[in-house]
Amino acid sequence: MKTRQFALAALLAATLMPASQAFAQAKKDDYPSRPVRMIVPFAPGGASDTVGRIIQPAMAELLKQQVVVDNRGGAAGNIGVEVAVRATPDGYTFLLGNIGTMAINPVYYVKFPYRPLKDLIPVTQVVDVPGAFVVVPSMPVKNVKELIAYLKANPGKINYGAAAPSSASTLEMLAFLRSTGTEAVMVPYKGGAGPAVIGLLANEVQMMMLTFSSVVNFVKQGRLRMVAVIQPARNPALPDVPTMREQGINQTVGSWQGLFVPKGTPKSVVDRLYKVGVETMKNPQVVKRLGELGVSIVTSESPAEFAAFVQAETDRFGKIIKDANIQTE
Repeated sequence: MKTRQFALAALLAATLMPASQAFAQAKKDDYPSRPVRMIVPFAPGGASDTVGRIIQPAMAELLKQQVVVDNRGGAAGNIGVEVAVRATPDGYTFLLGNIGTMAINPVYYVKFPYRPLKDLIPVTQVVDVPGAFVVVPSMPVKNVKELIAYLKANPGKINYGAAAPSSASTLEMLAFLRSTGTEAVMVPYKGGAGPAVIGLLANEVQMMMLTFSSVVNFVKQGRLRMVAVIQPARNPALPDVPTMREQGINQTVGSWQGLFVPKGTPKSVVDRLYKVGVETMKNPQVVKRLGELGVSIVTSESPAEFAAFVQAETDRFGKIIKDANIQTE
């Protein structure tokens, strides 16, 4: 009897095991079965928010679920990063990180308890947003040479907007002022492309370096003047504006952005988000809208390749901060 019961139990287990495994696989393949949250670690209106909202519909279509943009600005993007790090690693929360939050902050805010490459998994780069150097129309300058002369004639009398001491645009401006022997007054804002641009339009500050996409429409409207693009070649969206290099200043830093998920997220989910991210950037509407803003679409060959890129960028900015003797926090 016992032998018969044991054999029956073994047969039942063998019969049920494939069904159990199939159910587990089915549950895994159901991802996502509910809305997904995209954390944008900056205020609405900036480059990251703009990119996030442009790619949001295409990602939702591919995931067959709603993608909700969650703006978590503050502390140079660190607040949003912390929210992403603390999120459940199940693929239902991902971060749209950028050059500042992922490569500059880790070497500037040395006391910040989280590290992107330690606590987050890079999925793929999605864009590279070029930089722009803009001034208010009331300033009597049309190019970088005239701006340098004007700054030297008015030392310390011109204000420039800064999102945060560690932002790429702030580091670029400091490098520009040092290399040209000029002076200007920094005015900090809680967000670069949003609040700082409002400050520019209100003439609270008279010049700023920030992302091209944040100001291109204001330049086209004549509300701001772009004296240079900060990228290797001229931008098709404003082809008459020369680069910094063309004007004798060797600056070409842009602001790349990419997708990140919390550490511990299953590989199958990371792979799915990678494929969705890459396919999203091929969407004709996404390509068109980003192109109108002068934003370049750049995707990674793999999550591993993106991780290596982020590490290289972190090392690069670490050297810039060290060589410039910038005091970290």
